[in-house]
Amino acid sequence: MKEFILLLVVLVTIGSAGKAQILTNQKFNGYRAIWFELNQKYEYGDKYSGALGTYTAKHVPLAIYAKEVDKTFFVYGGTTKADERHLLCMIGEYDHKSGMVSKPTVVYDKQGVDDPHDNPSLLIDDEGYIWVFVSGRGQTRPGFKYKSRKPFDINDFEQITEEEMTYPQPWKTQFGFFHFFTKYTGVRQLYFETSTDGVHWTDDKLLAAIPVNEGEKSGHYQTSACFEGKKVGTFFNRHPNGNVDKRTDLYYMESSDFGKTWNDVLGGKLELPLLELDTPARVINYSKQGKNVYMKDMDFDKNGNPVCLYVRSNGHEPGPKSAPYEWCITKWDGVNWQTFVITTSDHNYDMGSLYLSEKEWKIVGPTEPGPQKWGVGGELAVWSSKNKGENWKRKKMLTKNSKMSHSYVRRPVNYKAPFCFFWADGDSHEFSKSELYFGDFDGNIWKLPYEMRNSKEKPEKIK
Repeated sequence: MKEFILLLVVLVTIGSAGKAQILTNQKFNGYRAIWFELNQKYEYGDKYSGALGTYTAKHVPLAIYAKEVDKTFFVYGGTTKADERHLLCMIGEYDHKSGMVSKPTVVYDKQGVDDPHDNPSLLIDDEGYIWVFVSGRGQTRPGFKYKSRKPFDINDFEQITEEEMTYPQPWKTQFGFFHFFTKYTGVRQLYFETSTDGVHWTDDKLLAAIPVNEGEKSGHYQTSACFEGKKVGTFFNRHPNGNVDKRTDLYYMESSDFGKTWNDVLGGKLELPLLELDTPARVINYSKQGKNVYMKDMDFDKNGNPVCLYVRSNGHEPGPKSAPYEWCITKWDGVNWQTFVITTSDHNYDMGSLYLSEKEWKIVGPTEPGPQKWGVGGELAVWSSKNKGENWKRKKMLTKNSKMSHSYVRRPVNYKAPFCFFWADGDSHEFSKSELYFGDFDGNIWKLPYEMRNSKEKPEKIK
């Protein structure tokens, strides 16, 4: 009987056709990030490629600090081996008391998908249950919602839904779960849904689908945030006739009643879905300037005023043709929208995060030239503003003389040192191993263990 059971386990594991083991809901022996290329080639390289384990900017949030257990939980796009591009939707945890990380868990094995557009996002509810929103891709690959079986525990997850959703952005509000996401209806349109328990959700509600001319396609990319659980807001761009390579303009809208009504920043009511090109929700008409807009991050200042971080450029092609790649913030000061340039880098897909406090605003990202020119990522720096974003100075270099480019620096919700931001590194142009890191504003950096023999290990301090 024992031999029969063992044989049955082996058959289930490898499958009758010799298929690889499905890793969903299993522990994994290390933190291994996925490398990706879009395969849209130009003179100076792919439209984007590189270390995309913490991609995309439209997956928000990727990490949350939970003071109840003094841990930072974080999700990312993992892979099986250094020489493979097999996407695993992963979750890990950093224990601030012990300074150790647990072995990560495969929340969902994408079973052959190599595309980090399917990376997960994260939410922790009032009872401590951890929710992982696994992105799908259009109507070809479904998305999923997963819930931990125990509060503040990453060992076991149950699937709650299977649905069409891309770029999940879930937020915990005082009303319940609020979820911004995208559906590939005409071409990329913005939706939202709400739930009081995470299990039962409202119908998908169309938020924005703005064509240039009636009958044309539409499209948007967004970033969002939640202010003190009281209101949600979103900044988004516009894709003329659905063309993602022409992304332009900047819009903003918010809701303080769980999505029942929507307003512009002055409180003016907006009718859903947003369909008009010229609307009070439009913050800047970048199409007139011939500028592309790449959304990165947003947050609210202490007064609940929205602030957006983005890169604007002269086009979608990598290299000098689309330069300058200007890192910008646009903020509402209570009376007017104001826009300021922080610095420039060398790629549209350079991505950092925004940190707002009363005395100082900071940005962490790959703003400095890296080892692979005109590629995604670079060397990391901290930028600081003491006058609410009007003037910026480079405060600290976090990395230098790196062999690999650092990319997609992410801010945990309610972050606590030393896990103030995390990211991945890799070659910007050629397939490479990709590792994960986290750091603090004092300049300390740790590398997460790529191979783990024990259930918990200390990350390697490299700076």
